[in-house]
Amino acid sequence: MTSDTPSLRVRGLRVAYDDRIVIDGLDLDIPPGQITAIVGANACGKSTLLRTLARLLAPRAGGVYLDGKSIHELPTRQVAQRLGILPQSPVAPEGMTVADLVGRGRAPHQTWWRQWSTSDEGAVRDALTATQMTDLADRRVDELSGGQRQRAWIAMAVAQGTPVLLLDEPTTYLDLAHQIDVLDLVVDLNRDEGRTVVMVLHDLPQACRYADHLIAMKAGRIVASGRPSEVITEELVDTVFGVRCQVTPDPVSGTPMVIPISRHHPAPA
Repeated sequence: MTSDTPSLRVRGLRVAYDDRIVIDGLDLDIPPGQITAIVGANACGKSTLLRTLARLLAPRAGGVYLDGKSIHELPTRQVAQRLGILPQSPVAPEGMTVADLVGRGRAPHQTWWRQWSTSDEGAVRDALTATQMTDLADRRVDELSGGQRQRAWIAMAVAQGTPVLLLDEPTTYLDLAHQIDVLDLVVDLNRDEGRTVVMVLHDLPQACRYADHLIAMKAGRIVASGRPSEVITEELVDTVFGVRCQVTPDPVSGTPMVIPISRHHPAPA
């Protein structure tokens, strides 16, 4: 963590779609300089929370505070220079190359008196290097594999140069090898560049392996938060997901590994 690492807090947050309240009375502090994973069942409010953190949704009450200031009262450009978001299943314009897509990450740094510069060029080059996309810079995004495409979008967020990255289900629709590839990249960005990362994940063992901090949600509220070893218990998995399980140490990482118990595979007597 560096002195430039911003603080991101939520206080008394209420978010609704029309008359349906999704999040109500939520308080949250994002640990700076760490990787935070948000987990929970479908429709529990995970992506809604992330979109509100990114100022894509306006709260009905309460607020999100960036360095102590309401994110909804800050200039858009200032927020975009501090927070980068990768939404679910983003789609690039047809025919766009990887280099052009990554270059779009520099938009928050452009003004009518400051156009494309050598610093922008360097930021794009560094982002392509960090995501191992340099050799694919001239390829069209729509020609890439799922894992390559996801890395290209992450490269765009990296090029944006924000100290905070918000990733909404970055491993969705990827095969196992590409999931690990993307999550390893997230850890590299955190450890090598000190970026704060907040991501929504569905896979509990992966969330435990890759996150420093875990937030478990149910029905728009935080049920538990803390280190994965503190949060993931058999009781919590039952409460949050409605799944009976056994929790055992991962033989590789030592982090909690969740083994579901089903009707056809009951727990040993």
